[in-house]
Amino acid sequence: MSIRFKVILPYLLLTVIVAVIGVYVVTRLVSRTLEERLTNQLLEAGRVVSDTVARQEMRHVTAARLIGYTEGLADALDREDGETALNLAEPTFAGLGFDNLILISPQGNELVHLLMNENGSLQREERNTGVAGSSIVMPFLQSQNPEAPPLRALGENRADQKTYYYTALPVALNGQFHGVVVIGTSTNKLLPLLKATSLADVILYGADGKLIGSTLGGGAQDALAPLSMTKDEYQQHLVAKDIVRGENNIIVLGRSYSIAQGPLQVSNARLGVFAVALPSEYVADPALRSRIIYISLFTGVFFVVIVIGFIVARRITNPIFSLVATSQAIAGGKLEERTGIHSDDEIGVLATNFDEMTSTLEEQTRRLEDQARRLEEQARDLEQKKLRLEDQARELIRMNEFLKNIDKTKTNFIQISAHELRTPLTIIMGYSQMLEQDTKSEPELYELARGILEGSERMNDIVDSMLDVSRIDSNTLFLKKTELQMEFLIEKVVKPFRSALGERNLHFSMEEIGGLPLVPADPDLLQKVFHHLIMNAIKFTPDGGSIHVSGKYINGGEPPLVEIAIRDTGIGIDPALHQLIFEKFNKTDGVLLHSSGKTKFKGGGPGLGLAIARGIVEAHGGHIRVESKEYNETTNPGSTFFVSLPVGKQTESET
Repeated sequence: MSIRFKVILPYLLLTVIVAVIGVYVVTRLVSRTLEERLTNQLLEAGRVVSDTVARQEMRHVTAARLIGYTEGLADALDREDGETALNLAEPTFAGLGFDNLILISPQGNELVHLLMNENGSLQREERNTGVAGSSIVMPFLQSQNPEAPPLRALGENRADQKTYYYTALPVALNGQFHGVVVIGTSTNKLLPLLKATSLADVILYGADGKLIGSTLGGGAQDALAPLSMTKDEYQQHLVAKDIVRGENNIIVLGRSYSIAQGPLQVSNARLGVFAVALPSEYVADPALRSRIIYISLFTGVFFVVIVIGFIVARRITNPIFSLVATSQAIAGGKLEERTGIHSDDEIGVLATNFDEMTSTLEEQTRRLEDQARRLEEQARDLEQKKLRLEDQARELIRMNEFLKNIDKTKTNFIQISAHELRTPLTIIMGYSQMLEQDTKSEPELYELARGILEGSERMNDIVDSMLDVSRIDSNTLFLKKTELQMEFLIEKVVKPFRSALGERNLHFSMEEIGGLPLVPADPDLLQKVFHHLIMNAIKFTPDGGSIHVSGKYINGGEPPLVEIAIRDTGIGIDPALHQLIFEKFNKTDGVLLHSSGKTKFKGGGPGLGLAIARGIVEAHGGHIRVESKEYNETTNPGSTFFVSLPVGKQTESET
């Protein structure tokens, strides 16, 4: 296709589109009739009906939850105590303005059935009306799910043969299912409400198109005969996506009405079909203005645009043809060719730029060839670097495997050594205990036996620590969790250290521990954590210092945490070592500088305590950290260890 036609064709299509749209828009603006306005009013009334039913549903849900949360009602439903449930629910229901209340026990028995009479009094229905087997109650009884969403339906009550709009909701307390509460509003009350809000008469249809009720005809059944609907029509409207205007008018008591029908939908449930009706006597058929004038006008404009487009196309396409011929010559290798176009418009600028581009094309070609050669050289260099990096990566992998083997060997050595040492230690401790008993009458021998026993016990603690480290490294630490009170746990840990605290004149205090929530944890393993932390605080705090344990509940994250802080006035820890001290066999100073006592100042140890503490805390899903400004044995800046453990959420009464 020639470029001239490509230029003029859009003008032509655009003109046709503008003409059609113009005629359509003008026709719509001019010929808008009362019938169209009536249709809009009908559809708007239908939408108002849907919104009003949705708001009534919200009132049902609010009332059902208010009754369901009445104190003692859940327990009464569990016991199937109908009289207690009635006494608890009746005062609340009486003030809500609804027509029907039904309470179902978890076992599926109908315990309470209240009806609101026309005079405003409450009537209790003693018979079983079969509500428990209905489509809005049975799913709750089968699933026993306290979090299930509400269900709703239009149905007839066997007690008074009236049709109600029902909403059912599970009774839930502390995450448990305790029965079902059903709230109902009579259609005799609902229909006037829908008419008042939509400003139109309303008709409700139940299953298979059965007429439930209407605000038309004053309630006379003969007058409502034209409103009937077949099963097929009912199903068609029930599955419709929106409200549909009826094709024909209906006559009720000699008066003509226009109707619109649609599905009665609340949330994802379609309960039935409704219709809204407005009198059609105000609708007139005014004559539409003639469309011929506008069609003629746009046809004339259409031909004018075609002529103008053709002239413009020629002025644009001739220079373009020259550009095409020159570009074809340049593509064939004739770089000396020029367009010969000299004008001040955009095409002239384009031609000038094209000629300048042609003059520099050869130079740019040479530059590109040079760059291509340099890129090839760089590519070869990159390939060599890639090979070297791959060699380095393989070497790092081999080193990593080697380190893993070393760590595994170390762990196996610790485990085997600990097991092998336990047997002779047990024998030594047994004989030491026997010697201690036999030498009580000989002080010197008794002290010697006591020293052997204490050394054996300390060696046994070291063996236990080595086994703990082995379990942590091999991920075989087994947790037997129970709900722990942190105050009792820490008091149990501190009790064996009381004599050491007294000997070294160390002041120990606790605060804000008793009010903390229970922590799900292994008591024996968690006791080891605080044993190592408090023993370290004693060992690295000079005589006359203090150790303070505090706690707090942190509810700012997920999950909530209990944080225990052990603060001392000891010699402190260098910040550069804050992470290193939690590794196995790492200590903050030289081993030769330690004293030999277990709880003496700067007492010795294998350097496993903090590694064990971190492993146990992390196995519980928590974390441990330390804060200390510096290491200084003159100013004693002290250290604070924080242990954070996850707990469940607290209720307001617990906090």
